[in-house]
Amino acid sequence: MTFDELKEKAHSLPLQPGVYIMQDAKNTVIYVGKAKALKNRVSQYFANLASHTEKTRAMVSQIDHFDVIVADSEFEALVLENALIKRHQPHYNILLKDGKGYPYVRLSVQDAYPRFSLVGKVAEDGARYFGPFASRGNTQAILDAICAALRLPTCARVFPRDIGKGRPCLNYHMGRCDGYCRKDMDQSRYGEAIEQAVRLLEGKFQEVGEEIRAEMERAAEELRFERAAQLRDRYRAIELLGKRQKVVAGSLADTDVVGFHRGEAKSCFVVLHYVDGELAAKDWDLLETPMEEDEGDVISALVRGFYGGRGDLPRQILLPCELEDEVPITRMLSEQAGRRVHLITPQRGAKMDLIRLATKNAVEEVARATSREERQSKRMELLGKLLDLPEPPHRIEAYDISNTGSDDIVASMTVFVDGKPRKRDYRHFKLRDMDGPDDYASMEQVLTRRFRRYLDGDEKFDQKPDLLFIDGGTTHARVAAGVLERMELSIPVYGMVKDDRHRTRALVTPAGEEIGIQGNPALFSLVGQIQEETHRFAIEFNRLQRKGRVRGSELDQIPGVGEKRRSELLRHFKSIKNIRAATVEELENVVPRNAAQAVYAHFHPRQEPEGQTHQPGKE
Repeated sequence: MTFDELKEKAHSLPLQPGVYIMQDAKNTVIYVGKAKALKNRVSQYFANLASHTEKTRAMVSQIDHFDVIVADSEFEALVLENALIKRHQPHYNILLKDGKGYPYVRLSVQDAYPRFSLVGKVAEDGARYFGPFASRGNTQAILDAICAALRLPTCARVFPRDIGKGRPCLNYHMGRCDGYCRKDMDQSRYGEAIEQAVRLLEGKFQEVGEEIRAEMERAAEELRFERAAQLRDRYRAIELLGKRQKVVAGSLADTDVVGFHRGEAKSCFVVLHYVDGELAAKDWDLLETPMEEDEGDVISALVRGFYGGRGDLPRQILLPCELEDEVPITRMLSEQAGRRVHLITPQRGAKMDLIRLATKNAVEEVARATSREERQSKRMELLGKLLDLPEPPHRIEAYDISNTGSDDIVASMTVFVDGKPRKRDYRHFKLRDMDGPDDYASMEQVLTRRFRRYLDGDEKFDQKPDLLFIDGGTTHARVAAGVLERMELSIPVYGMVKDDRHRTRALVTPAGEEIGIQGNPALFSLVGQIQEETHRFAIEFNRLQRKGRVRGSELDQIPGVGEKRRSELLRHFKSIKNIRAATVEELENVVPRNAAQAVYAHFHPRQEPEGQTHQPGKE
C-alpha cells in the first residue's frame, strides 16, 4: 500500500478499542499496539511525521500494510496486545531480553549425586524442577548461596566417579564445600544437604533453620566446637537467604519500585524489590532507547512485559509516572495474582524517595553500558531531529565577536566534528576597516571572508560545515543567513540565545523561531559547551591583540623603529623584557646598527652601548 492509502485506511478505522498490527512488505509483523480508539491512534503514525522520533519514522517507512482487531474493551485490547507481542516478537516493540525471562532450577534426581542447574524451561527428562522464578541473575545468586550455605559441590567433578581421585579443590580449603570427593567423607551427608536445599527452594527457611540450629546446639554440647561453628555460619547464611528468596519466588514480596532512564543511546528499566521494608534484590534490563515519545507509554509497555504471565506478584508496584492504561493493567495483574495488585504513583515522601533511588540505579546502569562514542553519536541524532535536518550534522562551526571599543575587534571560529572540538580547525579573524564596535557588521565581514576563501579553494577553509551556530539572537542569525544567501550556499544557521545567567537557553532561527533545549540535558550540555568554547576562544585572541598593542607601543617611541622593525624584534625576542636585556650585538642580528643602538639607548639611557668608550671633550 502507498503512504496515502495507509493514511486513508487509518482514517476509516472505527473509534473503538482494539489492537493494530503493522507489517512490512514480507508480511513480517514489525509492531503491535493497542488503542482506546483505533482511528485516533493509528492515524497519528501517518500525520505530522516531523514530530515523531527517528525510530518511529523508520518504522513508519517500513509499513506495507496493517491489520486491526477490534476488542470489546481496553482491557481486552491490552491482554491481546501482550499475547501478540510475545508471539511475534516485533522489532519495534519494547522487548525485554530473553535472558531476563523466568528461569527454573533443575535438580537431576535421577543421578546418584543430584546437582542443581539453571534452565529456561521445563523438560520431560525425569528431573525435578522449581519455579519459575522472577530473575535469572538473582535466582543464580540464590542457588549459589544455597550451595555455599550447605557446602554442596559446585565444581566440575562427577560423583561417584571422581571420589578419591586427586586432592580436594580450592572450594574445600576455603570452607565452601564439605569435600565429597574425599574417600573418608560420609557420603550420606550429601543426600541430607540436597534435601535441605530442596526445602529452601520451596521457601521452608524457618523449618530448615530450626533443624540446623538444633544440630548446632547438639554439637556444642558434645564439645565439637569446629562443627558447631560451621553450623552457626550455615544458620546465619540461611537467615539472610530467607529474605532474598521471598523476592526471587515473588509470592511474599511486599513492594516493587520501578525506575526508568531514557539515555542518549541506551535506556534502562529497573525494579527494586522490597521485603518487610528492606531492599532485597534488584532486576534491571538495558534496551535501545524506545521510539515512544511519551514516558508513560514506555513505562506501561515495560511493566506489562516484566510482570505479564507471572503468577506471583508484589502487593504494590510504585511507578515513576501515571499510566494512561493503569486501570486495565491493574486488572490484568490482579487476575494473574489472584488478589489485588496496587499500582501507585507517589508524588512526595518516602515512596517518592524510593522512585528516585530506582531511577538513579537506571542512570548508573546506562552510564556504565554506554560508550562516549555512542553518547556523542546519539547527541548528533537528537540535534538533527530537533532542527529537522535531513541527517545528523557532522561538522558544526560556531562564531563569536569580541571587542574592547573601536580597537582590537576580533572574531573566533570553532569547529566541532561529531560533537567533539577539532582545535586544529579553529580560526581567528581580526576585523578590518571598522569605524567602531558593530557586532552585526563584524559578523557579516567574518562570514564573508570565511566562505569567500572556501569558494576560492583555500585549503585552510576547504571544509563546508553542516550547521552554523552564531553567538547571538535573531538578528545575528539573520545576518549570517544573508551572507550565505548572497554567496549561494545552503547551510542551516541558528543563533545561540543566552538566559539571565549567561547560559545558552535556546536556539533561534533567522526568522525568530525559538527552539528550546533546556528540556533535553544532552543537547543543553552540547550547545552550552559549543557556545562557551567559542566565547573563550574569541576572548583569548582579543587579549593577545591588546597585549601585543600595549607592549608594541613602547617600541613605537624609539626613533628609527617602525612597524616592520618592531614586529621583527618581537618575533625574535618574544617579549619587551628580552629586548631590554639584549646587547647591541644581539640587537644588530635583527635590525640595522643605528636602530639597534637606538633601542639599546632607549632601555639604557645612562649607559654607553657596549663596545664603545666615552672620549672627554666630545659630546
